[in-house]
Amino acid sequence: MKKLLVSLALGLGLLTAATFAPAQTAAPAAVASEAKAEAPAAAPAAAAPAAAASAPAADASAAAAPAPVPNKGDTAWMMVSTLLVILMTVPGLALFYGGLVRSKNMLSVLMQVMVTFSLIVVLWFIYGYSLAFTEGNAYVGGFDRLFMKGIWDNVAGTFVNAATFSKGVVIPEIVFAAFQATFAGITCCLIVGSFAERIKFSAALAFMVLWFTFSYAPIAHMVWFWMGPDAYASKEVADAMTAKAGMVWQWGALDFAGGTVVHINAAVAGLVGAYFIGKRVGYGKESMAPHSLTLTMVGASLLWVGWFGFNAGSALEANGFAALAFINTFGATAAAVLTWSIGEALHKGKASMLGAASGAVAGLVAITPAAGNVGIGGALIIGLLSGFAGLWGVTGLKKLLGADDTLDVFGVHGVCGILGAILTGVFNSPALGGPGYVADWVTATMVTSADYSISAQVWIQTKAVLTTVVWSGVVSFIAYFIVDKTIGLRVSEEDEREGLDITSHGESAYGR
Repeated sequence: MKKLLVSLALGLGLLTAATFAPAQTAAPAAVASEAKAEAPAAAPAAAAPAAAASAPAADASAAAAPAPVPNKGDTAWMMVSTLLVILMTVPGLALFYGGLVRSKNMLSVLMQVMVTFSLIVVLWFIYGYSLAFTEGNAYVGGFDRLFMKGIWDNVAGTFVNAATFSKGVVIPEIVFAAFQATFAGITCCLIVGSFAERIKFSAALAFMVLWFTFSYAPIAHMVWFWMGPDAYASKEVADAMTAKAGMVWQWGALDFAGGTVVHINAAVAGLVGAYFIGKRVGYGKESMAPHSLTLTMVGASLLWVGWFGFNAGSALEANGFAALAFINTFGATAAAVLTWSIGEALHKGKASMLGAASGAVAGLVAITPAAGNVGIGGALIIGLLSGFAGLWGVTGLKKLLGADDTLDVFGVHGVCGILGAILTGVFNSPALGGPGYVADWVTATMVTSADYSISAQVWIQTKAVLTTVVWSGVVSFIAYFIVDKTIGLRVSEEDEREGLDITSHGESAYGR
């Protein structure tokens, strides 16, 4: 109990620091969102999610225009998408992970996923949302939305709106904040799979507080924050508005729904943890086969269903780009199931249920950054390649790395996240069936880039990937080190052998 209190104290300490930090004096940032291949005319196309609050109007006519009203269809779609992402996590990811561990650790994994998700959602509304989606600097936001303050407009007597990707089209900011809370939550839950079956429960929670604060929120800000389309009211303000965006957004990196922010970010944290905590007792010598592939298949299916909200919801509107992300999520995932199964049959002589479920996740991961940024043909190719890439990640690459990444978080989310992020730069090209759009926010029109350069965009994508890998790697190492020296990361060998269900939680999934 004392150790758990220590972990909670760490979180409260961070909260206190955030609460009493100097407040932002700048105007609230106009939101950004994960995105289409749209971006201000002054910058290359960039994919990012929008976070709310509108920037000051650049001229008198804009100031005099009536305030946009949220469309009920867009709002309803975003609320449904938020629910779908919750479904992805609890129960989807929880059951997927739970079925893959040994029966003596089933409840421990379910607990780590459910409690981590709950912890991050609370922290998100206290300070995480503000750090990710308000104006600060190129690396992290400010404190304008600390404790979600300012979400209600006392003058207008209504909720503040958040920008989407279309001029004059908004959704309630509380809906956008809730949607993004689910992203933060599932990202941290993904890390659980790398150190499952051997970490202290309190240590896992303490690590999540540190990593969420110093890795997830800054990466989300760097990749997804910009001032929103309505801020680009004239040519004169375009450069100034772009300069207020996150660093990676300014580069023009495309990340529709979280290839860098979610999958690569979490995968690197998991891999560092696998190295830092060490291998499970008996790893490589004793059988550690999944205890219930039935539950794993159910979990993978729920992930697939929920992922439509994850990807298609990232359009922030119920429009054609949401539909494109929807169908690409459908096709790429199916393609990955097939290629993983084919690769496994060629490699081992038989295709397995575990392989098919893993293939589905691999396809979902790879298409995430590309969902609304590539054509249907490009999505199918990304899916087909991700099945083979994920299979290599959990076999050949895992042996090369030598880490006990329990549930292959890096092998699937890291490898396929990197693949999808890079290939987004390829298949966004109009020559390969992609939208290839850049947006002119001054005239509120979208035009196909006449000089789209695959090599240039791939380099931008690569820089975004490398930035995420380095940032997450450094933050993760420091966070694990702090937790290890204060709480201790790993359970005793005796507790590990008996199983974390009993030793950490005093209960058993299937009776004793």
